[in-house]
Amino acid sequence: MAYHSPISTGMKGRCPKCAEGELFKGLLSFNDSCLSCGADFRIEDAGDGPAVFVIFIVGIFIVPLALLFHLKTNAPTWLTFLIWGPIVTLACIGLLRPLRGVMFNLQWVTKAREIRGGDYKS
Repeated sequence: MAYHSPISTGMKGRCPKCAEGELFKGLLSFNDSCLSCGADFRIEDAGDGPAVFVIFIVGIFIVPLALLFHLKTNAPTWLTFLIWGPIVTLACIGLLRPLRGVMFNLQWVTKAREIRGGDYKS
């Protein structure tokens, strides 16, 4: 079986096992399984990880640009929000899907899963 990078397959929204099937059935919801190889995606548990990375990326790159715009142009606050609000929103939505794919594919490759109370034996 050929190795497929979890980063590249995740960014493309492809199956971590075969790199052919679609990972997502909607904007952010995962398919139950791969239509190409039958891999089961119901174990998906990306959690809040992708959202945290989106917050960091947007907070580090886009928010300072909005502040710089506001300070350099001396634009009214309402205009800054009117211009940069949609940019921040679209950047967050645009980054969330690929980062969810990457997190899931990394979870798949490393066989990571949530630990439950019944997993421990006394």
